[in-house]
Amino acid sequence: TCPQCHRSASLDQRGLRGFQRNRLLEAIVQRYQQGRAAAAAAAKCQLCDRSPPEPAAVLCEQCEVLYCAACQLRCHPARGPFAKHRLAPPPAHPGAPGGGADGAKGAGGGRKLPTCAEHDLENYSMYCVSCRSPVCYQCLEEGRHSKHDVKALGAMWKQHKAQLSQALNGVSDKAKEAKEFLVQLKNLLQQIQENGLDYEACLVAQCDALVDALTRQKAKLLTKVTKEREHKLKIVWDQINHCTLKLRQSTGLMEYCLEVIKENDPSGFLQISDALIKRVQVSQEQWVKGALEPKVSAEFDLTLDSEPLLQSIHQLDFIQMKFPVSVPPVPLLQLEKCCTRNNSVTLAWRMPPLSHNPVEGYILELDDGDGGQFREVYVGKETLCTIDGLHFNSTYNARVKAFNSSGVGPYSKTVILQTSDVAWFTFDPSSAHRDIVLSNDNQTATCNSYDDRVVLGTAAFSKGVHYWELHVDRYDNHPDPAFGIARINVAKDMMLGKDDKAWAMYVDNNRSWFMHCNSHTNRTEGGVSKGATVGVLLDLNKHSLTFYINGQQQGPPAFENIEGVFMPALSLNRNVQVNLLHPAPLT
Repeated sequence: TCPQCHRSASLDQRGLRGFQRNRLLEAIVQRYQQGRAAAAAAAKCQLCDRSPPEPAAVLCEQCEVLYCAACQLRCHPARGPFAKHRLAPPPAHPGAPGGGADGAKGAGGGRKLPTCAEHDLENYSMYCVSCRSPVCYQCLEEGRHSKHDVKALGAMWKQHKAQLSQALNGVSDKAKEAKEFLVQLKNLLQQIQENGLDYEACLVAQCDALVDALTRQKAKLLTKVTKEREHKLKIVWDQINHCTLKLRQSTGLMEYCLEVIKENDPSGFLQISDALIKRVQVSQEQWVKGALEPKVSAEFDLTLDSEPLLQSIHQLDFIQMKFPVSVPPVPLLQLEKCCTRNNSVTLAWRMPPLSHNPVEGYILELDDGDGGQFREVYVGKETLCTIDGLHFNSTYNARVKAFNSSGVGPYSKTVILQTSDVAWFTFDPSSAHRDIVLSNDNQTATCNSYDDRVVLGTAAFSKGVHYWELHVDRYDNHPDPAFGIARINVAKDMMLGKDDKAWAMYVDNNRSWFMHCNSHTNRTEGGVSKGATVGVLLDLNKHSLTFYINGQQQGPPAFENIEGVFMPALSLNRNVQVNLLHPAPLT
């Protein structure tokens, strides 16, 4: 019986030799036997005193001597003149696999060609498809394969090799998938480990919170017990003091009455007996019913029902890990990350730990800074948001909620944020034209081009009164810089004021003009030079814009009926350099 497929086979007179020999396995065994023989005949140390010598570990290419490990340390240390010698592995034996051309020949080309099992003198030349075995020419002429379907041995060899290679490709793909799966499993191990630690930490935190809550409640209950005890003690002590005083009075009266009774003077006794009898009766009436009973009980009318809590503690367990999808829980505002800068606010939030319901996004709402209705200012997946262009010196209320496919969750707590009283801004490199050059922490601006280019400030104004000044650091060849305000989408490749998104005063060395929508108005004498200071007054309460040069107002208010959100703006070319002076609040 075959030990692998467990099928029974009949043996002829040749016995086991009647089975077909597995010549491929024989060749593999022969190749490995040759390798072991080559390893046995490996290079030996040439300096060993032992018999037989130890196998060589290294070959010194300069000395051309083979050393074992012990002899190398003793005879060829890595110091002195030997320090620069190159030590290489000993050469492979010529008969070993891969040891040279002779070895290859021994493993393949020198092997004896197999002969037919039934005709010892004939080599295999054909392949019987019916019997699935190689056959010789004589088997086809005389043997049982004469009427079988046969093909050329070489062609079938290539065909089967191709089939095996194709099958191996499938196995290789599966092996690759298995390796990737093992990597995935190892990553899963690490993730399970990390998640387990996180859950342990959360569990400890939750249990500690329960213990803390129980400790605080215990302190409150102990306070109640202490107050009740002190109240009872006070009542008892008051009753003791009152009873002691009455007892003293009664005892004194009794002693006095006994002394009076001992007297033998009838007239003297009768003189005071009526008054004394009344005093005794009054004293007796003072001990009314209940006067000699305690006003409070020693028992405390306080009963702590801890059974429901104990049952809840005993039933405390993890809820089912597979949850039906429901609306997200309340987001938690991270107050330590919420802040304001100028007229912008930044809010941050996160979801509570151990939240199992998925979150697809968040909705951030802000009121109008004056206690009005909330409005949506952000919808998205981020948990950090900055809102610009708000009112200065205003108090805003903000809240956030999460949503998913099941709906919108509840609002978070409302956070209150106060914008700055005064605007502090610089030139904005992110929105400036690419020819603008900023320096001095973005407070100084110039240009690389001879054409006028626009740069905006980092603050935006929508209400209030705002004033800022710009100092002309350099002024060459009589250019026409323009100062003013603009909307965020102003054209930045032309002089400020040429489109309908900017309101400006452009000025040369002698005079100035107001410009909006490329319309020039209010020509005024007085220009700029190096060292001049230009002031801009934006009064959004009166909806007006006024300009100053060296403290002198340039004509009447340049523009009126201005409404909206505006940013400080400036246009200049390479002949001008302007420095932004720190703004100051107006009184």
